[in-house]
Amino acid sequence: MEEQKIIVRMPNWIGDLVMATPILADLRAHFPKAEITAMCRRPLSALLEKDPNVDELFSFSKSVGSIRRNEKRNVIEKLVKGRYDIGVILPNSLSSAWLFAQGSVKRRIGFKGNFRRLLLTDPLPFPKERKAQHLTLTYKALLKPLGIPISQTPPALFVASEEVAHAWEVLGRFGVDKGIPLVGINPGAAYGSAKCWLPERFREVTEKILETDKDLNILYFGDKSHESLIKEICQGLPGRVINLAGVTNLRELMALTSLCRIFLTNDSGPMHIADALSTPLVALFGSTDEVVTGPYSQAKGVIHKHVACSPCFRRTCPIDFRCMKGIESDEVCQKIAALFEGSYVEKI
Repeated sequence: MEEQKIIVRMPNWIGDLVMATPILADLRAHFPKAEITAMCRRPLSALLEKDPNVDELFSFSKSVGSIRRNEKRNVIEKLVKGRYDIGVILPNSLSSAWLFAQGSVKRRIGFKGNFRRLLLTDPLPFPKERKAQHLTLTYKALLKPLGIPISQTPPALFVASEEVAHAWEVLGRFGVDKGIPLVGINPGAAYGSAKCWLPERFREVTEKILETDKDLNILYFGDKSHESLIKEICQGLPGRVINLAGVTNLRELMALTSLCRIFLTNDSGPMHIADALSTPLVALFGSTDEVVTGPYSQAKGVIHKHVACSPCFRRTCPIDFRCMKGIESDEVCQKIAALFEGSYVEKI
């Protein structure tokens, strides 16, 4: 029974995928001889390239129109050729269950709903605690039909030593000496502006950190959609502030994040990356719920004012943005200082 072929359809967002990584580790622990495949959208599949619990990455593209039909056909053909014994479907979409059924995956485990029941061999109800527990725990409930209990396994990502060495080389181009303390800042978020702290306060924190510590560099992270935001924040700041918006791929982001002593961020994919790499976090929450999608291993790093209308889960704030405006730069600086004063492993 152990020598089975297992495929896990991973979530479609960076943060959700990271929060789902314990599924892979728990499957490996329970089926040590199984061949485990992680099925992910590109470019998110890069997150799992060095994961020791994954034997194969099954990458596919999100596409539209006739290209989408061709992509679906290719996915189904590959699923059929894979002859998978077990499929664990983490997204709750109808299409993800339909593809596994069309691809002849023998045992298909997923949460029922969205008209998926007949496409699944093991349709499970959502946990009653779903809205009051971390998403990682909700994902783990999908392993119960396989005899795998809810574990304590945290989300984890893996970076190779050569990737770390390359990260220092990249920083060297900006005049950063190897081993110098680094603070990472991620001022954006994918879902909308309601998840983002005020740009001017990120700048205030940056200026205060630079004044306090003369021997560190600050790295600003973001994708291409955040280039103008980060350029505005960094405008006129000293050379010790390095703007990396739009210039790193996911593997480089992971390696650079692993080097940071502290990572300041909104609720975002990079927040979960930092948490999974055990980089100390200060995570700012407003419109979303840190109980469900906060950093799994570093809940103490969260700052959330819990105003009456939060969490609202809106993309933009329709009123006065009180949840984020209530977080002052001095409070964030104090949290960062406390992390610096605590014990940490030298990252070189």
